[in-house]
Amino acid sequence: MASQGTENGEFSFPRTPKGRNGLPKIQTHGKKEDQICHDDSGPSVKAQTIDELHSLQKKRSVPTTPIKGGTQPAFNAVSEEERQKQQLQSISASLASLTRETGPKVVRGDPDRKAETPRAHVTHQRHHVHAPTLSTSDSSLKFTHILYNLSPAELYEQAIKYEKGSFITSSGALATLSGAKTGRSPRDKRVVRDDTTEDELWWGKGSPNIEMDEHTFLVNRERAVDYLCSLDKVYVNDQFLNWDPVHRIKVRIVSARAYHSLFMHNMCIRPTPEELEEFGTPDFTIYNAGMFPCNRYTHYMTSSTSIDLNLGRREMVILGTQYAGEMKKGLFGVMHYLMPKRQILSLHSGCNMGKDGDVALFFGLSGTGKTTLSTDHNRYLIGDDEHCWSENGVSNIEGGCYAKCIDLSREKEPDIFNAIKFGTVMENVVFDEHTREVDYSDKSVTENTRAAYPIEYIPNAKIPCVGPHPKNVILLACDAFGVLPPVSKLNLAQTMYHFISGYTALVAGTEDGIKEPQATFSACFGAAFIMLHPTKYAAMLAEKMKKHGATGWLVNTGWSGGSYGSGKRIKLAYTRKIIDAIHSGSLLEAEYTKTEIFGLEIPTAIEGVPSEILDPANTWPDKKAHLQTLTKLGGLFKKNFEVFLNYKIGSDNNLADEILAAGPNI
Repeated sequence: MASQGTENGEFSFPRTPKGRNGLPKIQTHGKKEDQICHDDSGPSVKAQTIDELHSLQKKRSVPTTPIKGGTQPAFNAVSEEERQKQQLQSISASLASLTRETGPKVVRGDPDRKAETPRAHVTHQRHHVHAPTLSTSDSSLKFTHILYNLSPAELYEQAIKYEKGSFITSSGALATLSGAKTGRSPRDKRVVRDDTTEDELWWGKGSPNIEMDEHTFLVNRERAVDYLCSLDKVYVNDQFLNWDPVHRIKVRIVSARAYHSLFMHNMCIRPTPEELEEFGTPDFTIYNAGMFPCNRYTHYMTSSTSIDLNLGRREMVILGTQYAGEMKKGLFGVMHYLMPKRQILSLHSGCNMGKDGDVALFFGLSGTGKTTLSTDHNRYLIGDDEHCWSENGVSNIEGGCYAKCIDLSREKEPDIFNAIKFGTVMENVVFDEHTREVDYSDKSVTENTRAAYPIEYIPNAKIPCVGPHPKNVILLACDAFGVLPPVSKLNLAQTMYHFISGYTALVAGTEDGIKEPQATFSACFGAAFIMLHPTKYAAMLAEKMKKHGATGWLVNTGWSGGSYGSGKRIKLAYTRKIIDAIHSGSLLEAEYTKTEIFGLEIPTAIEGVPSEILDPANTWPDKKAHLQTLTKLGGLFKKNFEVFLNYKIGSDNNLADEILAAGPNI
């Protein structure tokens, strides 16, 4: 309603026609220049309804791949509609029942945003199989909506809206819960034993591979597929493993939770829109039905959890566990099988590169300092956990990092701390209910709190995550017995021996309260994930080291001057000086002496490191106790190695004998 000013500062309404209830009627046409009606100076929105207005808010993101060379015939040009149809056919084929010979009716998009049943859909039919006609079931009448390669922002929305226990933390990360399982279930992980894997894989004592038959796998696969197809929507990720483009593996992950989809979005290599258009059929597929249990009456099942790997079908089924790490490590096991077939060595290691292109591999079990020592601000990070060593050099298998969060602080691990931001998914952490600030010291849910984030979140990450052939291979051990030297130079046979042993010794409480060291051995520093016999990986490692002139090192980050309780932990500053000397090459030029029992070559001097600690025998006040402890550890090594003695490698078994001779001599 307009008003006019008067000379005495008062206001009065202009004379206008009367409206309802005697109020002045607003004039919208034929107004004079000195009168004001409503504000019509701004343009109106191009929408007739609220829904139409909301549709304008989001811009379509449709990739278009340029025609290579610009001269391809017109029949190669595929419309966006046809491309999406082919994509859905591929997904329907992945979800196809093996008994019904058909895939579900699938359609792209969130069902909660669809006003009606979509008309355009795809059903996969296996035309090459003449199956009997089956009666129509309820499942064949419904649609399964496919949420395909969603962005982190879209997955945040899905998790917060539909998954109880999902919250945005104060740093912007997504906090989730993994359910009853907060870690891997190695005793529930099985591999199909068939005519091929019978001879190729490592079975029996010491092996992580627990067998199952093909039929049982198909029973569990059908259970997982039926569960996923019964849902209104499933998440599908099409991604890659291995940054080496020549040896890249295409993987498809079908899951029921946004948490799982975001986790794999971060951990696998993210395809460009152009790469996604040409993705086609995956090389390997994961069916994650972890919210649904397996049937305990099924043969081989010992609990409601089962993680099943079928290398012949290139498929993995997850039932009864929502812990996302099962997918990451399951795929790592697959790479441990597929890559050696191509003469590529798969490695459970960290990897960094100096500014001059010198690459170092870091092997070590939990608590040895692998993450700390491989993270160096003066060097580029190629990866923190899984790598391949091929004829082209070294490459990271993954596209992200899966970091432990317990007791995390900005001071201790600034790179990891700062990487926990928007896009990062956090598992089982505890946070303030009001501020959403994470308490990294809180173990209320589990001690195994984790964060998964893209490797690009690390400032000095090398993208793409590839490098030349390694110059140094560093085996880390936290020796709580206090008898291994701070650093030893290894020959090839010794490198293979200690690589196969995968030793560290941690401190654990005994029943009577006295704490003493306990030796831990994990073949190839990752026994839970290897598929072949450890000596095969060791032989490949030695072959590549010899061919490319790499040097092996054994670095002790544990105790000196005595075992735990009497000795002292080797200072991190000294270990960093040792690692720096390895990187620079200066340690190769040092003078060396040999230790007893293990026969390790130790340097007599390293810049910045007290010379007296380089030989453990000098640091123990009780020399007799030192020799007894050293002999005890040597015996533990020999006992652990007994499980590998029956495996024959090399011509006339000469390589096996050479490796055995490189161990402790008692």
